[in-house]
Amino acid sequence: QVQLVESGGGLVQAGGSLRLSCAASGRTFSRYVMSWFRQAPGKEREFVAAISWSGASTFYADSVKGRFTISRDNAKNTVYLQMNGLKPEDTAVYYCASRYLVWSTHLNDYSYWGQGTQVTVSS
Repeated sequence: QVQLVESGGGLVQAGGSLRLSCAASGRTFSRYVMSWFRQAPGKEREFVAAISWSGASTFYADSVKGRFTISRDNAKNTVYLQMNGLKPEDTAVYYCASRYLVWSTHLNDYSYWGQGTQVTVSS
């Protein structure tokens, strides 16, 4: 069982930055692929970024590539999402998700989810 708790959301002006954190419970955190998804009002939840269990590989949605950076610290059981150059269209609830070992960008493949953290970008 893995429990995930996100933090770091808030209100920021367009062009600003935020850093989201996701703290995970469980002794085998280092075996899990970690990802961020987001869901804007009235829209489906969408993939944002993923990082392999070792941290050696990352993958991003085209909409955030070059602006967002996903990273992890396995010693702290934490994954991060550094968001720079934020745009109003980035406004959404951001969710952390984990999946054992195997890489995926599909939300239905993920077993564990956090409660989400709100990110609001004003124009």
